[in-house]
Amino acid sequence: MQRMNAAEVAPQGYQAVLGLEKYVRANVDHTVLELVKLRASMINGCAFCVDMHSREALDAGESSRRLFAVAAWREAPFFDERERSALALTDAVTKLGEHGVPDEVWDAAAKVWSEKELADLVLAIATINVWNRIGVTMRLEPPAHA
Repeated sequence: MQRMNAAEVAPQGYQAVLGLEKYVRANVDHTVLELVKLRASMINGCAFCVDMHSREALDAGESSRRLFAVAAWREAPFFDERERSALALTDAVTKLGEHGVPDEVWDAAAKVWSEKELADLVLAIATINVWNRIGVTMRLEPPAHA
C-alpha cells in the first residue's frame, strides 16, 4: 500500500524534481533516455518506474525485444555503442560504489558522447535514481491496466 503522495505532501520539492525531469527530456535522446530510465529502475527495483518506462518506450515505438534485453544488455546484441556506453554509465552511477564511476566506463562514454551530452546523460541518470528512490520509499504501485 502506498505510504504517501510526495507531490501532495511536499509539492515544491516534487516540482523541483519535475523541473529536472523536464530538462533531461528536452536534452537527452529519447530512445537512450528510456533505456537509461528502464535500466536504473530495474537495478533499483522500482516496479512503478519499470512499468511506466517500458510502456512509454513501447508507445514511442521501441521493440519489446530490446526492452526485455535491457536486463542483460551486456550480453545482448541489440544496442549500439552509444546505447551501451549509456547503459554502462547507468549501472555505474546507479550502483555507485566506494570508488565511484570507473575510469573505463567514463572514458567509453566520453568517447561517443560530447561533453554537453555526457553532462545531460549524468543528469538523466541522477534524475531517474531520485524518482526510483521516491517510488520505492513511498511504495508506488503501477496502475492497473485493462
